[in-house]
Parts: sequence; C-alpha cells; structure tokens
Amino acid sequence: MPQRFLTSLKRSGGVFDHTQQQRRLDEIEKQLAAPGAWDNPENLTPILQEKSLLENELGRSAKLKSLRDDVADWLALADEEEEETLPSLADALDALHKSLEQAELDMLLSGKEDHQSAILEIHPGAGGTEAQDWASMLLRMYLRWADQHGFATEYLDYLGGDEAGIKSVTLRIKGVNAFGFLRGESGIHRLIRISPFDSSGRRHTSFASVDVIPDVGQEIQIEINEADLRIDVFRASGAGGQHVNKTNSAVRITHNPTGIVVQCQNEKSQHHNRDTAMQILKARLYELELRKQEDERKNLYQDKDAINFGSQIRTYTLQPYRLVKDHRTGAEKGDVDAVLDGDIDLFVRDQLLYRHASKSAA
Repeated sequence: MPQRFLTSLKRSGGVFDHTQQQRRLDEIEKQLAAPGAWDNPENLTPILQEKSLLENELGRSAKLKSLRDDVADWLALADEEEEETLPSLADALDALHKSLEQAELDMLLSGKEDHQSAILEIHPGAGGTEAQDWASMLLRMYLRWADQHGFATEYLDYLGGDEAGIKSVTLRIKGVNAFGFLRGESGIHRLIRISPFDSSGRRHTSFASVDVIPDVGQEIQIEINEADLRIDVFRASGAGGQHVNKTNSAVRITHNPTGIVVQCQNEKSQHHNRDTAMQILKARLYELELRKQEDERKNLYQDKDAINFGSQIRTYTLQPYRLVKDHRTGAEKGDVDAVLDGDIDLFVRDQLLYRHASKSAA
C-alpha cells in the first residue's frame, strides 16, 4: 500500500501548477518597483491586494508540495521495512491532511468579497449584564481565532458594559480571506449557562448579535449625499489611550435614508475617526445593496430582526450539558471551552461547504 501511494504521488508531478500566478506576481513586483509607482499610494490598493492574494496562493502551494515530499520520503523509508519511521510518517500524513483541508476551504472562497478583510460587530441582546458578558465572551473567541490564524485585529469602536462585558464593539480583522471565513458567523448566538451574576445559581439564556461585512475600504465608489448624514461627536470611552474621555474625538454617523449608524473612536484625531466611520458606512451601504441582489445573503440576514428565541444560528450550552451546535449545518462540538477559546474551524468549514452546496444546487 505505501508503494502504491508513493507511486501516485510521484505521478502527480506537483500539487498545483502556479506558473501563471508566479509570472503575474513578478509583473506586479516590477510595477511596484518602477519610478513614481508610489506617488499616489491610494491608487495601489487593488494591485496590492492582488499581490497579497497571489503570495498567499503560491505560499500555500509551496507548503503543500513540501509536505507531500515529506510524506513521499517517509513512505519510501517505511517501504524498506524500517518500522521506526512509522510515527514520523503518521505525523507527516497528519500535517499534509490538515494543509489539504485548509486548501479545500480556501478554494471554497469564491465570492467576490471573500478575499477581503472583515469588519465584525457584536451587540448584546436584552438581559443587561448577563448579555453584555456573553458579548465579551464572543469578542474574546473571535480575537483568539484571528490570532490563531495569523490575522491582525484593530478596534474601531468599543463601548464597555456598566458592570461587566460590552455594550457594543466593532473590530477590523485584517488579512486575506478574513471575510470569507467569518461571513457565516453573522447571526444570533445563544448562550445557556448558570449565570455568575445570579446569586441563586439559576440557569440563564443570553443572546448576542454578530454582524460581519467585507472591509472594502477605498475600493468601492459609493456616492453619499452629505445632507443625508447626521454627524455627532462625543468623548471616547472604553479601552484606549490618554485621549479617552478627555476630548470630543469620537464620531458617530447616522445615514438617515437607511437608518444605518456607525461610529469610531479608536483614533485620537476626530478627522481620522470620521474617515474610518465613513469607510464603515460605505461598506454597510455596499453590503445593503448586495443583500438586495443576492438571495443567499438576504436569507442569511432575514431572521436577525430580533435578538431572542427562535432566531439563533448557534447555541453554546454550558448547563445542564456541554455542547456547541450550529442550527444551520447541524455541526456539533462537545469541547465548549476550546470553542470559546477560538476553535471554531469546524463551524467555519461546515458553513462554507453548506454555502457551496447551496450554490451548486441553485
């Protein structure tokens, strides 16, 4: 069996052929190195994103080829009856399997915005401190997931709870395919546990809403009538630098025609906060337009009007048993602590497969 597998590996010749991608990457690097190429850096955003995508694809291919070669080498040794090589062969096969699974996920990201960074918002439902604490637990989960996958994170807005937790948070998760992976997290998340804030030790159910939109930045051209905007400035609050609660640097923008409200307070400069808030507003208006055009995304959001029973996409049960269940795909995981520590890849993968199957059926 090892020899047959080794032969098939050799016949494959390579994991993927990326000659054209490498040629295009070389062209981009020459273009970026040309005199005057950086005179208008804002115009380079699309090409820099293409460069990042190509580097990500080529890096993934190189890693797969290296892992495949490792497996082939260990198989050759195992075929020579060297039993002590079997543990190393098992490790090499496991590493290749995991990388192939990741490559499968990457190839499922076929949406126009999937390669973008993501803007993630969390809002607690009714329930005061209990719900606000649940929102902070979700924030911690996504921060840990991002860190585990090499994505950078940046707070755009943060409003702490009165006693514990958060009232709202807006987070930018930066990196190739961040939106594609996280888009399925949009929806209502339900927690069932013995409340640490209830002296009677009763079981409580809490809800929080998660919204994920693509961070399209300056790429999209959306005309916004200034007369349609209400712009408020206020003192920043929550975690931050010395300017927090001392200057009116935070900005809140309300788009009157749609009722969309965005705000930013992560910068000391009111001007910078306004620019960032406008980027978020454009992304939200862009997303709103896409919802009108795509039935799939409309169906994804249509049950999010109320943050309460019957509308959840996922339930995290800590009492009377321990289980995390996604109600769309049926995916389940018993290790609740691992999930809350950022291990949500099972749910991300199954949601991507579910979305891909739905598109194919349509």
